[in-house]
Amino acid sequence: MLSETTPTSSQNLSDRDKAVIWHPFTQMQTAPSPIPIVRGKGSVLYDADGREYLDMISSWWVNLHGHAHPYIAQRVAEQLQVLEHVIFADFTHQPAIELAERLLTILPQNQTKVFYSDNGSTAVEVALKMAFQYWHNLGLPRYKVVALEDAYHGDTFGAMAVGGRSAFTSPFVPFLFDVDYLPTPVPGQEDAVLQKARELFTADVAAFIVEPLVQGSGGMIMYEPSVLNELFQMARQNGTLIIADEVMTGFGRTGKLFASDHIEEKPDLISLSKGLTGGTMALGVTTCTQAIYDAFLSTDKSKTLFHGHSFTANPIACTTALASMDLLLAAETQTAIQRIAANHTEFSQRLATYTTVRNIRQRGTLLAFEINVGEATSYFNTVRDRAYRFMLERGVLMRPLGNVLYMMPPYCTTNEQLQYTYDQVEDFLKSFS
Repeated sequence: MLSETTPTSSQNLSDRDKAVIWHPFTQMQTAPSPIPIVRGKGSVLYDADGREYLDMISSWWVNLHGHAHPYIAQRVAEQLQVLEHVIFADFTHQPAIELAERLLTILPQNQTKVFYSDNGSTAVEVALKMAFQYWHNLGLPRYKVVALEDAYHGDTFGAMAVGGRSAFTSPFVPFLFDVDYLPTPVPGQEDAVLQKARELFTADVAAFIVEPLVQGSGGMIMYEPSVLNELFQMARQNGTLIIADEVMTGFGRTGKLFASDHIEEKPDLISLSKGLTGGTMALGVTTCTQAIYDAFLSTDKSKTLFHGHSFTANPIACTTALASMDLLLAAETQTAIQRIAANHTEFSQRLATYTTVRNIRQRGTLLAFEINVGEATSYFNTVRDRAYRFMLERGVLMRPLGNVLYMMPPYCTTNEQLQYTYDQVEDFLKSFS
């Protein structure tokens, strides 16, 4: 264990951090000092003083296979000795080609082309720009977008515009384009949502964008595949392009490789990031159908998709994604996904015995529930801080969304680690009695 006088002690690193860094989603005046993490292994993070933390949120939903996975590290090290980066306009390279080829074999069959970017927000931006310009290139411009209330699609301006209006977006509302919103079709509200959809899905709607089956930052709100399938069918009747934001739900989180695999109707565009590289590197992908791609083919250069990033299709990131895919598709990982889901299901039965718990929901390896104490469900519910500190003091990293507690562990998480986390959650629930 490192001592307090060690230059890399927690206190030393925290002080240095506060002097120079502005953290995301953090009120810097009131936030506690950040915890300096110096290494990770499997589902465990280690701070500078030697404390261990079970990473039950996959470090913001990105980590699939555990921290510092040796196979991914090996593949990255090998690629670094060959090619670190090359401009992706007029040039290409094998990792990008191979990754696109392999992605298209596991994505819905209507997806035929892959466009690279560098994170989830930009993957959504690309999808929106493709959708709008698709109609523009056809000479049939459409300007409307339909989205779900309480959605979160990222923090760049297009992604904010199609997200739900909230405290996150309020300073920027004057700069966001208008969107028509459907209520989220949670159980019991399906008919009302479908009726509203019949009114909104008109012939001038360019795109319908959703987080399929699970709205992440909105509070892990879940709804059923059947109602999403009906919404997709309604949208398609008027030619509306369908965008599936699978940035969080992709790569096994919902029990299948993609949330879109749970429904018969398939999206026209899919945005991917987070688990794409197993949480090791920044990389984004937007895939589309052949019809969308074809609308950009022309001798008229103004019909080009004018979008790109300096690090588009970075070879190291693409290699990392290939390594992660090797692990994801292995039988061992697929078995682990089902094992974690089964453990969550069993724990849900225990959760149901607590009067302080409501609205327990699960989709694959993602389990969420609400603490029914005092305040209404809200991102700013004060239960959040109490739960966060309680779990952290017991070596479990969870980051509640207001009074919504959830678990989304890496697939390498053991039954023992899950059981330890469940026990701590139950201790927290008992603290209200």
